[in-house]
Amino acid sequence: MTASIGGADMPVVITLLNSYSGWALCAEGFILDQPLLTVVGALIGSSGAFLTKIMCDGMNRSLTNVILGGFGTSSGAVQTQEGLVHTEIDVAGTVAALKDSDSVCIVPGYGLAVAQAQGAVAAIAKQLTDAGKTVSFAVHPVAGRMPGQLNVLLAEAGVPYDIVYEMEEINEEMDNVDVTMVIGANDTVNSAAEDDPNSQIAGMPVIQVGWTENIPKYYRKETKNNPRKQAP
Repeated sequence: MTASIGGADMPVVITLLNSYSGWALCAEGFILDQPLLTVVGALIGSSGAFLTKIMCDGMNRSLTNVILGGFGTSSGAVQTQEGLVHTEIDVAGTVAALKDSDSVCIVPGYGLAVAQAQGAVAAIAKQLTDAGKTVSFAVHPVAGRMPGQLNVLLAEAGVPYDIVYEMEEINEEMDNVDVTMVIGANDTVNSAAEDDPNSQIAGMPVIQVGWTENIPKYYRKETKNNPRKQAP
């Protein structure tokens, strides 16, 4: 079932499988005539189902689209759309861009959670703040393995709560940001959701990083099995 699902949709699948485990436990309680198993299974199953529904609503997509949307697509290298040009940037270039900026926004995603890079990102944010830069974090409602995970990871890493913003709050300020660092996020910053009605994620609310002049993006892998939702 999960063979055609890329990392961007995996958080939804995790909550769905969690719901399945609950209903299986509930059925086992019925079979064994164990009311406690039945009740606990029903709680797990319903909570997983509710969370799955919340995440699908946050992406403005149906569960069927999340589960079956990848069938028929090819895996391997990310497919580049004709006419789109990207410029690769190294560590030195990123450092130079950050030094020249006054305002920096960091957009963490699923990749940051998988790589457990919250500590390094928090250290970068502290150095920028100490240098007099204005630093903010933009967290999408469905970023990470489940809603709220990135907020927890950033809090554990020591990132102050007052610089972590939700999507609706940060979108109003993106045109004032000099540099946006996208770390492990793809669908949640993909402008195709707003510009391309034929996109698999059409209609999904995204963080509007396109208003920023410089947008360094960092991903764990360039060849993710999610070619249908390439970020421009």
